[in-house]
Amino acid sequence: MGALNIVTYVFIGVGLFFNAVGSFGLNRFPDVYTRLHAATKCTTFGSMFLILAVIVQSASIWVMEGALSSQSVLSIHAIIALVVLLITNATSAHAIARAAHRSGEKPARAVVDDLEGKDIND
Repeated sequence: MGALNIVTYVFIGVGLFFNAVGSFGLNRFPDVYTRLHAATKCTTFGSMFLILAVIVQSASIWVMEGALSSQSVLSIHAIIALVVLLITNATSAHAIARAAHRSGEKPARAVVDDLEGKDIND
């Protein structure tokens, strides 16, 4: 079972890395849109790898026991949490960005607003 532990540790390392990058971007970026990007994209990817680590570890214990146990229930809950996380993070990021745009929040740099058809900083 040493190979599955290595895979689990790699998943945990990748997940922690992306969550750390997301939190760094959340503190460092200048406006709501770039902060939203860092908060949702990086942390979604990082949380996905952390949940995959839970699934791999639980599945390895489940296979060793060979019967339905608390580890199999944990795997099923982790899969459900992964699906919910992937759906809700993207949906909430879109809703927040749309609300920021409708309230007149401008990006930190000059960009062309495709919805308005003009330069947003004019």
